Amino acid sequence: MKRIGLFGGTFNPIHNGHLWAATSVQKGFGLDSVVLIPAAIPPHKRSKDIAPAADRLEMIRLSVADNEHLALSDVELVRSGPSYSIDTVRHFRERSAVGKQLFFIVGIDAFLEIDTWKYFEDLFTLIPIIVLDRPASARVPGDSFSKIVHDFLLTRISVDYSSSADGLSFSHPDQQAVYLFPGEMMDISSTLIRQRISRGEAISDVVPRSAVDFIRRKGLYR
Repeated sequence: MKRIGLFGGTFNPIHNGHLWAATSVQKGFGLDSVVLIPAAIPPHKRSKDIAPAADRLEMIRLSVADNEHLALSDVELVRSGPSYSIDTVRHFRERSAVGKQLFFIVGIDAFLEIDTWKYFEDLFTLIPIIVLDRPASARVPGDSFSKIVHDFLLTRISVDYSSSADGLSFSHPDQQAVYLFPGEMMDISSTLIRQRISRGEAISDVVPRSAVDFIRRKGLYR
């Protein structure tokens, strides 16, 4: 059975942290591929700060071109209106052939707001979720990744979620499992990258070279 991860985001712009997360989860969970899905109109972000959808799509295409385990989908760009994760998950489920297992990949900060998302309850019934930890520099000393997620599940989603012995997954009698990926994430911010570009500073240390060249050619984020 093929295992496919769905990794959405604004990717404004895509950076090495995104690629590191996607590749790390792909390897860590034995996924055949991870599909990067840029959002057209993110419901929780101000659109005026976001590069055109076609440009963000092209930056991702250039950045994943040489990685056979990373793919790209424009499903949220061709759909009219805001980009809702539930619609994307349903799209992939409806079009997935028999013998494919889908996983929804999300960072912990976004996950802890998932109960504000459209039809979030349906996400937990339709697809297993993989939650990514924060970068080490962003963690609060003494906080447990496992405890934070489990407490959220119990208080905001369902009291019937139970933890595995190692605390790295949570099962439910009627809903899909939630898995944790505690691997080290890179501490890179698209916001800081845009600020560096606006100040005329180099970004080649945090953005793939092909995307850097594209940003320069298009004059993005100036």
